[in-house]
Amino acid sequence: MTYQPQRVYFEREALNYPLGERLYREFSQQKIDIKLTGSHNRVTGIPGKTAREAYLEGKNTMVVGVRRTLNFETCKPSAHYQLPLVTGCSGMCEYCYLNTNMGKKPYIRVYVNIEEILQQVDKCIEERKPEITFFEGAANSDPLSVEKYTGLLERTIEFFANRSYGRFRFVTKFSEVDSLLGIEHNGHTRWRFSLNAENIIKKYEHRSTSLRDRVKAASKVAQSGYPLGFIIAPVIYYPGWQKDYRDMLLLLSSKLSTFDEAATEFEIITHRYTARAKNNILEIFPDTSLPMVEEGRRFKFGQFGYGKYVYPQEQMTEIKEFFSAQLNELFPQSRLKYLV
Repeated sequence: MTYQPQRVYFEREALNYPLGERLYREFSQQKIDIKLTGSHNRVTGIPGKTAREAYLEGKNTMVVGVRRTLNFETCKPSAHYQLPLVTGCSGMCEYCYLNTNMGKKPYIRVYVNIEEILQQVDKCIEERKPEITFFEGAANSDPLSVEKYTGLLERTIEFFANRSYGRFRFVTKFSEVDSLLGIEHNGHTRWRFSLNAENIIKKYEHRSTSLRDRVKAASKVAQSGYPLGFIIAPVIYYPGWQKDYRDMLLLLSSKLSTFDEAATEFEIITHRYTARAKNNILEIFPDTSLPMVEEGRRFKFGQFGYGKYVYPQEQMTEIKEFFSAQLNELFPQSRLKYLV
């Protein structure tokens, strides 16, 4: 699913960088509303009177800026550091955690000072040598959704191919992978695809690609020799969930004809939500059918100090036993990194 912004804001300083200059030139040739802004963190003029309108208009807005904060945040358990190439995502998943921390108008930011960002990567790698340092490129974004405009993933994959002590990883719900298949990567970049049962994707993951398209893309990536990973999230417990998730895993198993199973990782995250997230979701998607009834949940404090509603222990045990059995059967050499 190709993302097409309706409006693009350019931070003035971004025009001093080759990528910013190129994007300005390309968008100027299209029928897209272009504006200048003093800061990519303070963008005004995005329309939207209601919470839902503001959300939709934010998703239709791209901001091209300069990343000034180059002290990377930690990114446990995924990696050692976040690698900020992009902030935000063009998808509109009802349960996305970004809905609670991207503001009322969640526009997509792309950063043009990629060489400065990668210089900081080298500093981080040097500090931890001879240990290998892992960087997560999708902690607050899905960079593949805007790759056709930015080329940031291509540049980053090429960069890490030549770093003996650095590894790059990112996750996506999109399938436009062809431009990245022929890149020399040396196995230093791990692609992870976010998957869910087909009916869950259709119901809740708006403006993302279908399960079959993601699996097809994963197969292409595997044939190009990239290490693979799959995030199954959020696992939703409902009547018939076992069949739907088994069908998903069977589809994945049948389409991955060429891949290094022993190097493949699975990460599984069950559905959970905070009170704040629930309120935000209901503002944006008032007719949602997401299961957010506290009476059927267990309240638990998370690692960042706030409470969330998770499945009761009996259901968690059932989910863990199910996925452990399925992965042992269909992907016996793969690694289950965690199930939470």
